[in-house]
Order: sequence, then structure tokens, then C-alpha cells
Amino acid sequence: MPPAEATARVLDGRALARTRRAALKAHIAKLAAPRQTPKLAVVLVGDDAASAVYVRNKRKACAEVGIQTMQEILPASTSEAELLAAVAALNRDASVHGILVQFPVPPQIAAARVMAAIAPQKDVDGLHPLNQARLVMGEPGLRPCTPQACVLLAQEAEAQLRGLHAVIVGRSLLVGKPLAHLLLEQDCTVSVAHSRTRNLPALVGSADLLVAACGRAAFVRGAWLKPGAIVIDVGINRVDGRLVGDVADDAAARAGALTPVPGGVGPMTVTCLLENTVRAAEQQAAARS
Repeated sequence: MPPAEATARVLDGRALARTRRAALKAHIAKLAAPRQTPKLAVVLVGDDAASAVYVRNKRKACAEVGIQTMQEILPASTSEAELLAAVAALNRDASVHGILVQFPVPPQIAAARVMAAIAPQKDVDGLHPLNQARLVMGEPGLRPCTPQACVLLAQEAEAQLRGLHAVIVGRSLLVGKPLAHLLLEQDCTVSVAHSRTRNLPALVGSADLLVAACGRAAFVRGAWLKPGAIVIDVGINRVDGRLVGDVADDAAARAGALTPVPGGVGPMTVTCLLENTVRAAEQQAAARS
């Protein structure tokens, strides 16, 4: 790894996403008849502006690689029962291979019930309880996209993660918890930190690989890092009109490799969604044959 005084290598998520999407596009183009073109259904509830942008970007990425999409836009007044009925209809639709409900959903809807309602084989977000259980048990299944993206970016810095001490700051269901299991699969030694972790700077300082996913702008200081550490910054925080991560800017002078914000984990998260959709389509075709 580079010495402490070096400027961190930038782990360019956009560049890696372009490479993987080009390979995925070529793969989709070669899918033989009568296998269907992969198709993703996206469900948006309400009129949240940020969610609308995320959905638009995901559908654009799908179109670029050859994945078909359909979209259902439901009003903010939609009841939980109505949303679950819409998901059930997509579960039954054999032409749909992946289902993505864009979160957050309005407060009258329990997100956990929505996650559990999506058919596991169409759960391209990898959040269904069955897919989460498969991850914990080390069995095949669709994996959560952001944690997958973190592992792929870390492997850009160091192809073999085996034996590294990985510290994850954040224990959410979306990132921290599933990422811990993905890193264990890579033979890392994993520590998961949270708001009640004692002496967090010392724990962070022991990390060969640090993933910051706590949702607090510039929370992790550069001085906390082990010189040469790989740093994956999952945070997206808007401060004074600009997007910043969970890792402070001074980390670049101490880390060995570092993801930018924006342009790091985000593009790769969408790429992992595309890959999950194609994987789901192939698995469903194989199950029918």
C-alpha cells in the first residue's frame, strides 16, 4: 500500500461501471431465443423529487445495456394494501424478471412488508428476507446492490481482500449488515461499528479496509485512518449545495485508495442492479426449461 504522505488513488466508480456495463450489454445481446430479454418493473409511490430522479437514472441505465423496463407510478395516498396488490400482480407477470420498489415509500406503508412481498427470485434489490437469509447462510441468491458495489470497488484497490481487517461504520439493513457477510465471504476479518461503539477512532485506525456508511457528513476524519487504508465512502450528504460523503476531505492525504463522492459507490450500485436483473432473468428461464 502507498505511504502515508501519498495522495490516495481514486477508485473511479463511473469508470468501473462503464466497463462492467459494456460487458453486460454484450452479454444481453448474445442471449439466445427463446430466452426473453431481461425486464425490470419499477414502482414509484408518491412525488418525491429525488426518488423520481433515481428512477429515471435507473431506467436510462437499463436502456443503455438492453434491459427492458416498465414503470408504475402510484399516488402518495396509495394504501399499503394497494401497493402490495400491485407487487403481487408483477410477481405473477412472467414477462417481468425483476421488481424494484423505489424507497422511501409514504409513511402509511411499512417498507419491510413491501420488501417481503416481492417474489425472492425477482428481488433485484436483494432485500427479501429469504435472500438475506441465503446471504447469511452462504447460499446462492440475489445480493443487495450497494454492498456488492462496495466489494467490487475494494477489489479494484486490492484484488485479494483475504485477511484484511475490514471496519464498517454503520449497521443498516441496506448496507452495513449485508456488507459484513459479503466481506466475510472474501475472508476478511470484519468489525461493524455504530453509534455506541467505544473509541471509534482507534477501531477505524485498525482497518485495512474502511467502509463509511453512517449518513453523517465528513464524520470519519483523515487522522483516524491507518496510513494506506482502502476507504469506501457510501455517504451521500448535501452540505451548502454540494454532495459530500461520510469521510472528510483530509482522508485523501492518508488513505491508499478512496472512492469519490459523487462518482464512487453510486454508479456501481446501479450497475449491480442491472447485473442482478440479468441474473434473475437467466435463473427464471432456467427454472422454466
